Amino acid sequence: MKTYILKVILKEEEDGRWSASVPVLPGCSSWGYSSQEALVNIKDAAEVYIDDMIDAGEGLPEPSNGIELLEEPAVAISL
Repeated sequence: MKTYILKVILKEEEDGRWSASVPVLPGCSSWGYSSQEALVNIKDAAEVYIDDMIDAGEGLPEPSNGIELLEEPAVAISL
């Protein structure tokens, strides 16, 4: 099992909602009514995005400035 830690851009919009995106996964974005909801939603979106990459036979993202790959199970905690 590998654990991907992805950098997320989180921003409060003018209407009070929060948007979230993963720069290393083009087009992977979501939103929520709170920052916490947006983070939960972007996690789900990133999992689907990477699952689709696997199903399509594409190479998985490599470690870079916006992604860290751990070879063992891990959790990420945002405070």
